[in-house]
Amino acid sequence: MGKYNQQLKDFFFSIAILVGIYYLNHWIQDFYQTQVLIPMISVLGVFLISWKTQGYFWGGMSSLISVLLVNYAFTYPFYAIDLISPQCVFSAFVMLIVSVMTGILTTQIKYQEKIKAQTKAETDKERMRSNLLRAVSHDLRTPLTTIIGSCSTIIENYDSLKKEQQIKLLGEIREDSEWLIRMVENLLSVTRIDSDKVQVTKTDTVLEELIDTVIVKFKSHYPEQKLQVELPDEFVSIPMDAMLIKQVMMNILENAVYHAKGMTELKLRVTTEGDTVLFMIADNGCGIAPDKLKQLFNGYVESDREITDSNRNNMGIGLSVCSAIIKAHDGEIWAENCSDGGSAFYFRLKMGGENEQ
Repeated sequence: MGKYNQQLKDFFFSIAILVGIYYLNHWIQDFYQTQVLIPMISVLGVFLISWKTQGYFWGGMSSLISVLLVNYAFTYPFYAIDLISPQCVFSAFVMLIVSVMTGILTTQIKYQEKIKAQTKAETDKERMRSNLLRAVSHDLRTPLTTIIGSCSTIIENYDSLKKEQQIKLLGEIREDSEWLIRMVENLLSVTRIDSDKVQVTKTDTVLEELIDTVIVKFKSHYPEQKLQVELPDEFVSIPMDAMLIKQVMMNILENAVYHAKGMTELKLRVTTEGDTVLFMIADNGCGIAPDKLKQLFNGYVESDREITDSNRNNMGIGLSVCSAIIKAHDGEIWAENCSDGGSAFYFRLKMGGENEQ
């Protein structure tokens, strides 16, 4: 489909240039009463077509058509084709050379740009992998250390520990284990999205059902944290991988819980804008340092104990996962600080089905 669209685009572009050149030559001939500029303008048209279209076909065809137009409309005898004259043969040869050379040069340039883009993409992927490895090594160390320490304490002091102390230590082990499970889920999602062989499978998902599932899961993990939810009144269906989008919202909500120091309000608002749906998750906490806003989604954000109320730091990994998932859905994601305090995370997805109708 993409190749067909490109050919159709090249066809209309070539027709537009040839028609424009034809009428421009007519205007020059009528206004200036000269035909000296007509061959040069025709060569310019062939050059533009060869430059802007893919391959050599349209440039070669435009050179032959230009020769016929010049021969037919601007060469004596007018409005008659004379393919025997040396002038016609020479013009066709010159224009054909121009189209072939231009096609070769533009093809080489486009190929080099493609190689550069692929190289840059590979470099970005390697940098993201490196950032993720650094973040993983940092973020996994704390919960693993806590689990090992709690287990050792229970084993070594089993008889002397009170039941309440054992339950507390076991609760910390369970909490850190659940944290590690979510970390592994994020890493598996990055691996899945980063694979060139695996594509996101989108199915129509009702917005209210999606949000209800996220709220239930969030409340089960953080029962004491209040969450304000605002949804559009109309029916909304979005083509998506529901599991991945749920993970995006959970990651952002968890980041607010762990990193928004002083937060008393947490909002989840969804609005429709034309054929897109805008998700916003905002808090009234400490906000995000301006120097960190630029690197929130690059896979690694260094821990800053002064702005977090948790001993875990999953912001870098979680948000890099969110970015990868949203980009795989052809959407966009960004974050900004609120004017009245706190921060807000936004991501936008395209609607489908009945909403477009």
